[in-house]
Amino acid sequence: MNNRWVQYSIYFIAFVLIQTLIVNHIQVSIYAYPMVYILAIIMLPIDLNILLTMAIALVLGIVTDALSDTFGLHTSSAVLLAYLRPFILKIFRPRDGYINGILPSIHDMGLTWFLAYAGLCVLTHHIWFFSLEIFRLDLFDLILLKVLVSSLFSFILIFLFQYLFYKPSK
Repeated sequence: MNNRWVQYSIYFIAFVLIQTLIVNHIQVSIYAYPMVYILAIIMLPIDLNILLTMAIALVLGIVTDALSDTFGLHTSSAVLLAYLRPFILKIFRPRDGYINGILPSIHDMGLTWFLAYAGLCVLTHHIWFFSLEIFRLDLFDLILLKVLVSSLFSFILIFLFQYLFYKPSK
């Protein structure tokens, strides 16, 4: 178990550095703001306690906010995602339930399951993030456009990182 937490710590640091040093500086479009650091929350063990998940998300968000100069947007979005994660996992729970110690990854859960799970996680995170960032109902179309474009770019990067960083845990 200790080896597993060392591995999670390395992923945590890697995703924060990738987000703040590389991804934040890639200007694809004014509507595209990809966020890959949320993969650190998405990929936590399925059976992890919600309070520990939220604490990890809080630290992840604070560090990302501090390095991105976003004043709490990442923190609130990450904590919300961590809070909703058990409910999202419950929606996509297989008929026989989850196997203890398994990761919510493409390798362990399958492509279709991961696309649905990660897609809903990314959308949830981005809706909250851009709603707080813009915070005007008269700009709903701008919020929606940013959510959709950024979610697409984020999801593509998250999908690629699945194959780069994660191996089957079976």
